[in-house]
Amino acid sequence: MIDLDVVRSKIVGAMTLLDPVEVPCRDALGLVLATDLVSSEPIPPFANTAMDGYAVRAASTQGADDRAPLRLRVVGELPAGHAPTVPVGDGEAIRIMTGAPMPDGADAIVMVERTERDGDDAVLVHQEATPGDHVRRAGGDLEAGDLVFEAGTLLRPAHLGVLASLDVVRALVYPRARVGVLSTGDELVESGALQPGKIRDANRPMLLALLDRAGVEAVNLGMARDDEAAMTATLEDALERCDAVITSGGVSVGDYDYMSAALERIAASDPDPRAAVDWYQVAIRPAKPLCFAIVRGRPVFGLPGNPVSSLVSFELFARPALLTMMGRRDPYRAEVAARAEHAFVRKPDGKLHLDRVHVHVENGHYAVASVGKQESHTLSATAGADGLVLVPDGDGVDEGDEVRVILLD
Repeated sequence: MIDLDVVRSKIVGAMTLLDPVEVPCRDALGLVLATDLVSSEPIPPFANTAMDGYAVRAASTQGADDRAPLRLRVVGELPAGHAPTVPVGDGEAIRIMTGAPMPDGADAIVMVERTERDGDDAVLVHQEATPGDHVRRAGGDLEAGDLVFEAGTLLRPAHLGVLASLDVVRALVYPRARVGVLSTGDELVESGALQPGKIRDANRPMLLALLDRAGVEAVNLGMARDDEAAMTATLEDALERCDAVITSGGVSVGDYDYMSAALERIAASDPDPRAAVDWYQVAIRPAKPLCFAIVRGRPVFGLPGNPVSSLVSFELFARPALLTMMGRRDPYRAEVAARAEHAFVRKPDGKLHLDRVHVHVENGHYAVASVGKQESHTLSATAGADGLVLVPDGDGVDEGDEVRVILLD
């Protein structure tokens, strides 16, 4: 058996970036910039007020306080979206709304809460202002020529807002990987009544949903029967249409696991010297068997057929590899320390156990508790899990011990 970190490093290290594409910024959420972005103009483009209030000359307010407010003549009103037409002179003020440009002559804003209107053409100022009070200077956020975001930046909603403020309508990014999902096995049916020996395919809907949640373009490849020629043809078609392929089932050492033969056949006819098919027995439970191949220049992830094993294997191996193809610098799930709310008992077997748990915060710290049955076929219990607790080889951990947890959500 091979250590988990060794296998993960080998798989992620074998990934190559997808070719960058230019997309509308509206479609760039969750994608990674493929080039540096430099500001073409200052943001904000003009000095403006950060508050509703009065634009004044700070010198005109010297000595103002609640006991001795100063009276200034109001010479205009300036809402946001309008250019100033009247300057501010000594002893004058302009009523101004948040975001409006600073009028000529004004160097400070007195918040409206610190003023009192005095008739139609005057205001009483109850606070002394200093130059720059509540003024957003031109270029205060970005100057022309500033590096806004570097290549490799994951675009989140606020990033897209910045791009819009700079009039960037299209961005050069690494695209969403197009990933096909194929279930294998004669025992599988899509839906409906079950004949003896048949089960409904749970893995493919689950894996398609996991890909959707990861921000990947998922492609439903259906089911492949236990026939080497048919499985080979299905895989070859998928490799033409997809950037990567995920299969479930057929990665153990059974006599009827045809996935190995199909992949080996494709690899044997592949002129690319990188073509290879690797079969691993990873030192973990669940999800010990794993196939990883590079054929036709595409990665193929052969995940176990047991539903829980398939889910865990996806999270540990396929997800970080696919995100790496899409330019992500942080492809792995977050790992945190947590307190075990009960003992996690196990037997020594040379494997790292990944128990499915519910994670919550207690007194400012993470705590974890098992979601129930831990067998690799009990998907119903796993459905309530939002973490994987890492139980090292040995007899387990006691209640109250600190454990490491991979956060799934």
